[in-house]
Amino acid sequence: MTCLLRWFGPVVVGTTLIAGRPSPVSAQQPHRFDPERLARIDRAMADLVDRGAMAGAVTLILHDGVAVHRGAYGWADKPAGRRLEHDALFRIASQTKAITAVGVMLLVEEGRLTLADPVSRYLPSFARTTVAVATDTGRAIVPARRPITIRDLLTHTSGISYGTDPLVAPLYQAQGLGPAAGFGWYTADKDEPICDTMDRLGALPFVRQPGEAYVYGYGNDIAGCLIERVAGQPLDRFFAARIFAPLGMNDTYFFVPADKAARLAAVPRDSAGSIVLAPEGARGQGHYVQGPRRSFAGGAGLVSTAPDYGRFLQMLLNGGALDGVRLLAPSTVRLLTANSVGTMHSGDGYGYSLAFQTTERTGAGAAPQSVGSYGWGGAYQSSYLVDPAEGVIAILLTQHLPSLAVDVRGIFRNLVYQALVPAP
Repeated sequence: MTCLLRWFGPVVVGTTLIAGRPSPVSAQQPHRFDPERLARIDRAMADLVDRGAMAGAVTLILHDGVAVHRGAYGWADKPAGRRLEHDALFRIASQTKAITAVGVMLLVEEGRLTLADPVSRYLPSFARTTVAVATDTGRAIVPARRPITIRDLLTHTSGISYGTDPLVAPLYQAQGLGPAAGFGWYTADKDEPICDTMDRLGALPFVRQPGEAYVYGYGNDIAGCLIERVAGQPLDRFFAARIFAPLGMNDTYFFVPADKAARLAAVPRDSAGSIVLAPEGARGQGHYVQGPRRSFAGGAGLVSTAPDYGRFLQMLLNGGALDGVRLLAPSTVRLLTANSVGTMHSGDGYGYSLAFQTTERTGAGAAPQSVGSYGWGGAYQSSYLVDPAEGVIAILLTQHLPSLAVDVRGIFRNLVYQALVPAP
């Protein structure tokens, strides 16, 4: 469907940007976004750019499938004089994880795997995993007490970290992982398929026993390899055919096509209070334009835009369908968005599902979103939130590595909710 929009500042007047039936819960909420309060987002984001707290950002808010705000602030590449546009491409890093989880659930729905399957069924190198344990004399390596399952991978309860822990970092470094992979999660520079990398990982010790704790790490990269093994095709082709094309996500890739390279935002960093360009390489600009283009990392590998990611999230908010195309059953979406780890992830009211951080009580993290909301973010400081109770999707895309001194994510989230007021 072609959508025609007229924009007055950030507020949409016209048809839906993200088509699809609003969720039944959100349709009952007598709330609306106040245009005057939405304008506070423009002022706050512009102020952050003007005072050098960040280089730039793109924002998008959807309410019941309609875009009520979009903004583009600051610079895509300040030294080059290139300003951000609404369709700018961003490295979304760990926002990739939710897409990989959806890919796994597509195969679950087809009966081609189950979440209880042992990882070793598809990656034999995980048949006899081990765990590093600190001792008085240094480190001991002991057998895992049980096999790692696919569910463990998606919920980050496998005990597998990013290998930067001092206990195991030297072992990971020697295998091109951990400290040898940027900040641990980066594989875009590797001239090998992701399954080759993950096969080496299977022989390394992990940091906790399976099911014992929430440990953030390579779980989704392994899950991406499992998709490749089960589907019999590279992850980029699977995502393109099964998720991106059906949802109309025409600007989401592992590596940027040459004809779209000019739309990729540069990565700045904070240097002694000033915003400068980050260096080339794994801890800076990355290899998303010029690189081997062989490692399709399901944990942190994708590049996308705010409109594309909005379509992905709207599919989930709609219960698995968008524009007449159904990817998942509503029951699968409920499973994807329900807390699966109890209090392992957080003692402050947050849980973690198969794909997202979930809000388990009002006031969790001193944040304003509703119970049942879910979201996550990426290492380059992007973030997103889905609030089914209010029918709201909020996306913030920016590119800073490492993190900013100011909490742009929290500022944006608070600005979103202060603009949501009772309908007259």
